[in-house]
Amino acid sequence: MTASEIRALFAVASRPEVVSLAGGMPNIAALPLDALAVEVADLVAREGQVALQYGSAQGRPELREQICEVMALEGIRADPDDVVVTVGSQMALDLVTRIYCDPGDVVLAEGPSYVGALGSFAAYQARVVHVQMDEHGLVPSLLRSALQSLAQQGITPKFLYTIPNFHNPAGVTLAVPRRAEVLAICAEYGVAVVEDNPYGLLGFSGTIYPALRSMDRDVVYLGSFSKTFASGLRVGWALVPPAVRERLVLAAESATLCPPSFNQMLVSRYLAAHDWRSQVKTYTEAYRDRRDAMLRALETYLPEGCTWNVPDGGFYVWLTVPEGVDTKAMLPRAVTARVAYASGTGFYADGFGSRQLRLSYCYPTPERITEGVRRLAAVLEAELDVMRTFGTPARLPATPPEPRDGPQAPSPHTP
Repeated sequence: MTASEIRALFAVASRPEVVSLAGGMPNIAALPLDALAVEVADLVAREGQVALQYGSAQGRPELREQICEVMALEGIRADPDDVVVTVGSQMALDLVTRIYCDPGDVVLAEGPSYVGALGSFAAYQARVVHVQMDEHGLVPSLLRSALQSLAQQGITPKFLYTIPNFHNPAGVTLAVPRRAEVLAICAEYGVAVVEDNPYGLLGFSGTIYPALRSMDRDVVYLGSFSKTFASGLRVGWALVPPAVRERLVLAAESATLCPPSFNQMLVSRYLAAHDWRSQVKTYTEAYRDRRDAMLRALETYLPEGCTWNVPDGGFYVWLTVPEGVDTKAMLPRAVTARVAYASGTGFYADGFGSRQLRLSYCYPTPERITEGVRRLAAVLEAELDVMRTFGTPARLPATPPEPRDGPQAPSPHTP
């Protein structure tokens, strides 16, 4: 087990003088806290004997039914018996990895991929093989090539881990026509699919994309209320095929015995008594305003040679800097300039990503975002000045990786 370089940033990025564009913390300022306070008090007064007691390892039945209603928005038809409530979807991902993977097994994941997933895969000693994305998400032809190459070595990956909607960290969305193709390729090679979808309802155009699970009932689907309600409650879930469910419940029992009943019951009351869809819409509008502020600042301040995607939802912009700039080596100088970002290397298991970085626009105000990008641009200009002066990159990795562009969606600098 190794420390995540992204998590290691948080202590520094939380300083008030630093504009943090690093962490993906949801902005919960728009939550109706007064109404929630009433719900909490009523929950303790009326149902405290249940809410504050041990519960089922699979989760409360009424919440599992409501989760099925939430997933129905993405075309998923599910039985509440196949839902397992977890302490955040990160726990679900960790348990799924435990169930599927032995040391040395191979997992396929997009390149780049979610840092928390890479941490879980590493903890269970699984080997990650990345499949490159483009502006339309995972590239099916490259997925097939990876599977063919592994098959020639006698290797069948345990599963494909994918974030199809508003990807973390890349910000891109898997094109709808590709979804069935990806599923067909995985079925052809006997590879399971794990779909992680915390951002699916946070599209800025109002589009809700069909889940992979809606096209194939064997897909393991991971969901969360962290992005659409409150991350501090740590309520997530896994929708799994019946053959996996009992094993997942056993794994959950060994990890936590049971997820907190109080948190589940509060989420259930919120879904039943409040207009949660309007709340999601409020969140989405706030994130869209922040996204727009970041895009304007990137266009205004960043030097030539930088490219970035234009996300249509979620929390993140994926930025590629001019060749020769190492975003991991540059990070300490950025923090000194009072701005933080997440270096691209943290989102790869194979040493790539030194020219990329992730910018998060979900938490800071638009004004702070603009200031943070201005500070970042000044750091980048200083790096480029060193290169222009000495004719060499400001920092070169000890062993330069092979070129990899990563996902590049349309931006002001990429036609």
